[in-house]
Amino acid sequence: MSEAGIARRSGWLLERLARLGRFIWSGWAGLAGLCLLAALWQAGHEAYGDFILPAPLATLSAAARLLTDGSARDLLLLTSARALQGFGACALLGGVAGIAAGYSPATLRVSRPIVTVLLGVPPIAWIVLAMIWFGTGSATVAATILISALPIVFVGAVEGVVTRDRGLDSMAQLFGAGAIRRFTHVASRQIAVHLLPALILALGTAFKVAVMAELLANAGGVGGALARARSMLDISSALAWVALAVMALLAVEYGLVRPAKAELERWRDAAAPWGVKR
Repeated sequence: MSEAGIARRSGWLLERLARLGRFIWSGWAGLAGLCLLAALWQAGHEAYGDFILPAPLATLSAAARLLTDGSARDLLLLTSARALQGFGACALLGGVAGIAAGYSPATLRVSRPIVTVLLGVPPIAWIVLAMIWFGTGSATVAATILISALPIVFVGAVEGVVTRDRGLDSMAQLFGAGAIRRFTHVASRQIAVHLLPALILALGTAFKVAVMAELLANAGGVGGALARARSMLDISSALAWVALAVMALLAVEYGLVRPAKAELERWRDAAAPWGVKR
């Protein structure tokens, strides 16, 4: 390999390491927010006692004990897999449909009332209907997630298309870029500004709806474990399962969605003065 090629690879590696370091360092703000939440939680525990609200450390200890149990890990993995399955389906279908509708004004006008209707129906109603249609199983959970989260992704994709800077597209066309290249290098970066926050919201919805559907449909997973804890009035175990579900959500969001968001929004660094993000 030539010296120029080695220099390019070294520069690329250093850039990625620098961005990874900034991403990890930015976690201090999130950690501070979690500490504030834990402090409020501890205050509620001291005010109402163990039966109403167990202490944060007691809940974390119960969650750690659950993680040491192989069956508990299987339940958590089952719920996470169902949530990711529904999230992947709604991200693909909602993203493609939203982008297509954004480029087609007639389709957008027709789809707006449909999206409003879907957003107006509560997820619990979809769970009941899915139980009638598909029974009590993984299909019920996946279908409920898809119907509940798809409008969120759809709206985010549509907003990204209709609010893009068309002047940049015209400029790229003047420089000889074809339609596909203009979309992948210009339009997609602008669409991602609205689409990625919608995907993060849809991911949180997917995990919440998955646990809710499992609880109501008795489909196992974290929802089934919460139903058992409720029947035994075991508040510590119930909060421990909730904490584990939230940890799984955070692991997926900050291990998958956030890095993708940072990769697609590299252009923001060029607009920041002296490399300092606004």
